[in-house]
Amino acid sequence: MFESLGNKLQDILDRVGKERQLTEAQVKAAMREIRMALLEADVNFGVAKDFVARVSEKAVGQSVEGSLTAGQTVVKLVHDELIETLGGKTIQPELKTEGNVWFMVGLQGAGKTTSTGKLAAHYKSKGRRVLLVAADTQRPAARDQLEVLAKQVGVPVLKVADGESPAETKRRVDDHLKTDFRDLVIVDTAGRLQIDEALMDQLADLQRVMQPTESLLVVDAMTGQEALNVAQTFDQRVNVTGLIITKMDGDARGGAALSARSVTGKPIYFAGTSEKIAGLDAFHPDRVAGRILGMGDVLGLIERAQQADLKAMEVKKPGDFDLEDLLLQLRQIRKMGPLGDLLKLIPGMSRALPEGFNIDEAQLQRIDAMISSMTVKERRNPKIIDGRRRKRIAAGSGHSVQDINKLLKMHEQMKDMMKMLQRMSGPGAKGMKPPRMPNVPPASNAEAPPASTRFRASAGAGVDTSTPPPYTHSR
Repeated sequence: MFESLGNKLQDILDRVGKERQLTEAQVKAAMREIRMALLEADVNFGVAKDFVARVSEKAVGQSVEGSLTAGQTVVKLVHDELIETLGGKTIQPELKTEGNVWFMVGLQGAGKTTSTGKLAAHYKSKGRRVLLVAADTQRPAARDQLEVLAKQVGVPVLKVADGESPAETKRRVDDHLKTDFRDLVIVDTAGRLQIDEALMDQLADLQRVMQPTESLLVVDAMTGQEALNVAQTFDQRVNVTGLIITKMDGDARGGAALSARSVTGKPIYFAGTSEKIAGLDAFHPDRVAGRILGMGDVLGLIERAQQADLKAMEVKKPGDFDLEDLLLQLRQIRKMGPLGDLLKLIPGMSRALPEGFNIDEAQLQRIDAMISSMTVKERRNPKIIDGRRRKRIAAGSGHSVQDINKLLKMHEQMKDMMKMLQRMSGPGAKGMKPPRMPNVPPASNAEAPPASTRFRASAGAGVDTSTPPPYTHSR
């Protein structure tokens, strides 16, 4: 979401220069461009103005520390200020031993019900006993949606009836808790396409009866500045305690998320990163700031690996790397999420990738299908795969024999590359040339991107420009 803003900020900071002292003229020029970049990203005008003023005050005349250049010093100042603007430190909802009642509020379509299901999955994995309450008394579809999510997560759900009073809802929740103890009750309240008095009165009545310990406002990052007006209105009527920003994986300009903390004064607890039930992450201001400035998010990458519960592979000699190993590695990596997202968590990678870069996940599925169509004996010893076997594997996976040939060739090239890298890292490796990268088999009906858009990968990426790599280009 922050890709466009991040690229602009990085370009501006790159132009600051390498002088040992930051002059006022330098700072003014850079801050003028930064303010414009923030406004173009839909950041609130007041937030952008204050942000630039604070950075300018700290930057003018500041001596450059150690071996840092003027540009690096400004990057540090902008990075620190971004962290403060986003909330400073990571804050999560307060949880007591029992008696936790959370309200989910927000407009219809913001992702409120989906976020409720994601929260249930998140806290169930932490050992909490969760009860969901579908409290929209006017939209049966919203109640049914939450019921589906509750079954998917494996938690009970209590559905209100049409027109049910807040007092009756409270009584039913209390009765349920007497027979089935739950230490976290998450109430999915009613939503509207826009704010109206009827909605606010209904929420206020339910809040007065239920006495929630947290009131979480779900804000759609795609709505831009209007999201801030929505947040302020909800806060005035139901006393919002924290925010959940949804659709952070979309192509919104990011200004609403960057402004939300400053304008509302409420911490951002979580960020929705996909439609999947596990697509909800704690909001870390320092990590988001780092990603905006192209510094990556190594901790986020490590956490994804831990959440995916990756199993350590047996270390083999390069010559023993078979197709079964390749399939296992491919599946392990895909557990961590889309490869395009993972690459952007690596420091500096967001600038190294061409604009519009996107890995074709379907291509990885095709490789999986081809290897899965082989017998265990064929995976462990690909040399036995003759013409007859290739026809069978192609038919079983829905691909052509040419695709199977390319996969087997890629595997052989990977083994050669691993052997070469092992020799390069061993004694007498000086002066050895790096290996030629293997080809990745495209789909049989895939069109190659124009030569000007092909990504020339580094030695570790395992991609050659002689065949189209597994990504698509927006241009």
